[in-house]
Amino acid sequence: MLTTSVAIGDDLISIDTAMQRVDAVIRERLASRVALIDQISHYIVNAGGKRIRPRLVLLFAQAFGYEGSARYELAATVEFIHTATLLHDDVVDESSLRRGRSTANALFGNAASVLVGDFLYSRAFQMMVSVNNMRVLSVLADATNTIAEGEVLQLMNMHDPDLAVEDYLRVIRFKTAKLFEASARLGAILGGAHLALEEGCADYGRALGTAFQLVDDLLDYAGNSDELGKNVGDDLREGKPTLPLLVAMARGTAAERQVIRHAIEQGEVERLPEIVGIVRRTGALEATRAAAQAEADVAIERLRDLPHGTAREALLELCVRSVQRSF
Repeated sequence: MLTTSVAIGDDLISIDTAMQRVDAVIRERLASRVALIDQISHYIVNAGGKRIRPRLVLLFAQAFGYEGSARYELAATVEFIHTATLLHDDVVDESSLRRGRSTANALFGNAASVLVGDFLYSRAFQMMVSVNNMRVLSVLADATNTIAEGEVLQLMNMHDPDLAVEDYLRVIRFKTAKLFEASARLGAILGGAHLALEEGCADYGRALGTAFQLVDDLLDYAGNSDELGKNVGDDLREGKPTLPLLVAMARGTAAERQVIRHAIEQGEVERLPEIVGIVRRTGALEATRAAAQAEADVAIERLRDLPHGTAREALLELCVRSVQRSF
């Protein structure tokens, strides 16, 4: 657990206490006169999760000495954007399990999930406007647009076993890493960092987000449903050609390549145990984790000019934990 401190005036509070303040903002901003919005929004937001993106806002703001309340508003804002993408993703992917619980679409239906996702997006924009900072608006508007492009790119890549690794990584950087990048940049903007430092913070977020998603993708072939909080094999069922599969095809025999190709094309999970065996035999899991470590190393290097302190140490720890995690 992260134990760094966040400065507020003359007081010091733990990052957990700071996150409690973010959670209080989330609960307040979720309020709606429409009962179903309240029900679904609270269900998905209270489902848990690592809250990494809000932490990035808080930690980078702290690193540059920012003590204002806007950090809580923006930390909650990025969590709303992230939550909206989860609601939409689960509908597109027809997912039934997330974080160990039934997805909102499984409980409330696709239409309600999509519309509540729209509510969270629009509420996020109300919140970012309240900060009254055009740079903040620009960063978050750009991030939201890029995420949408990434979602469409991923849809286009479904069931394509010939997807190039570069195109796979492009989806990750658009769909997942962009909000990490924006979160880090927001903290730097609040703290008044000069442009070169701000770009370094954004690079950190992008690399960390990429590493995080790479590990997520390998865990689909290395974990179990109880640990992951999702159905193992979901990526294969959805026809997602993730890095473990791409590496396994590049390294496997002709027969093994054909098995994986057919599974990606058809979204076939009946032969999942065999495919997991191929992925493991070819060292694809190790190769994917090594790729994640390379991204984490980039993130660590980008912290070299960040002021030394507890925030910097916590950001370094995030890099380590993101790569080493097993769920």
